[in-house]
Amino acid sequence: MSNSLAQVQDILTRLPELMGNSLNILTQLSKYLFLILIMLFALEDYTYFGKRTEEKKRKVIRKQISIIYLFTILAFILIFLNTGSIVSLGTMLGICVFYFVTLHGYRLLYGKASMLLVNDMLMLLAIGFVMISRLDPDEGMKQFVIASAAVVIAFIIPVIVRKLSILSKLTWLYAVVGIMALSVVLVLATVSGGAKLSITIGGISFQFSELVKITLVFFMASKLSHDTSFKSVVVTSVVAALHVMILVLSTDLGTALVFFVAYLVIVYVATRRPLYPLVGMLGGSFAAVIAYHLFAHVRKRVEAWKNPFLVYDTSGYQIAQGLFAIGAGGWFGTGLFHGRPETIPVASKDFIFAAICEEFGGVFAMCLILVCMSMFLLIVNISMELRKNTFYKLVAIGLGAEYAFQVFLTIGGVTKFIPMTGITLPLVSYGGSSVMSTIILIAIIQGLYILREDEGVEIEKKKIRR
Repeated sequence: MSNSLAQVQDILTRLPELMGNSLNILTQLSKYLFLILIMLFALEDYTYFGKRTEEKKRKVIRKQISIIYLFTILAFILIFLNTGSIVSLGTMLGICVFYFVTLHGYRLLYGKASMLLVNDMLMLLAIGFVMISRLDPDEGMKQFVIASAAVVIAFIIPVIVRKLSILSKLTWLYAVVGIMALSVVLVLATVSGGAKLSITIGGISFQFSELVKITLVFFMASKLSHDTSFKSVVVTSVVAALHVMILVLSTDLGTALVFFVAYLVIVYVATRRPLYPLVGMLGGSFAAVIAYHLFAHVRKRVEAWKNPFLVYDTSGYQIAQGLFAIGAGGWFGTGLFHGRPETIPVASKDFIFAAICEEFGGVFAMCLILVCMSMFLLIVNISMELRKNTFYKLVAIGLGAEYAFQVFLTIGGVTKFIPMTGITLPLVSYGGSSVMSTIILIAIIQGLYILREDEGVEIEKKKIRR
């Protein structure tokens, strides 16, 4: 028996060698199939709202679900063929079960849920699962386990959002929880990459700032939904500034920037006064200059952004390797395992977009951006249609702003459009806290979508009565 197992293991290990040129041909063909799949998925995202009947909309959803399954199965078969690891097939089966449970869970628990939003979430997770597993199978498995746990938690969130009206009254609880969580990180966290990001408990790292992204939005929405006077705006600004200052002291400037943008958006939407965000932007610009002079790692990032090849041996190495990867991928990519994304430092986290560009191609990466934009536009649409509940309207627009700006910071930093901030690509990059908070964020948006559907039913009933 042991000899048979050893022979099987030997065959699996030598699988890429045994397949030889056939594997190369399969990889080259697959990259075009991956491209077709992501293009079709993105196209369906933007044609969905043009469908006039529910049956046509359901047909779009079914097409997207088929694409998600096909993309995942094909990619993990390639991972298996290139690595010979039977674990990759087990991971694939587990992920497919995860898709099934997530899709049917939302359908059974919430008949009015936005399945388009669920599909977008699963597609982004699928790309992340594949790329992370290709780079590091252990990290891929951890990402899958954390995402599964997050979805279980997310199943109960829409009903909480829908039923608990007290959420709009917990103003200062959100503020206290956020400030305390950030303070714990400031005091207890160790420095990583020039910043205090997380604390480790029982071997598990927790990045509390990911949770505070949600609590801060809830605080600002609660405060400004009840009172938009100058005094209320000042109080909101002081509390938001306190959050940002703690992050600055932790030198987590990327997250501080995300908080700041959410603050500007919520204040403007709540008050409709352009003066407030204008003053905020001037203050933020002044703070950015101060941060440049105060923090050495900020100066290094700006230096690397200006000319990464001039400081290639030090701070510019990561950005330069990312640019090399994007250039090597071209329009259509090198194909899975035909690139060298592992040469990029922390490729599975900050620079996963560069790894995707290298092996899946620039066109695939642009379609990925379109899927992210689709999710943001859907969140904005939900916010605009929540006419009766100002609190939830502000929550939706604040969370949407955070999501969109995080995508911008990640892709902008990788492509050298802006200095690198160390922010991960939501749902795609490796990172348990980031994945969990983003899935919870989407579950909150699902609750708001269902709430919007309830409002629409009430309006229709009133029209019938009249």
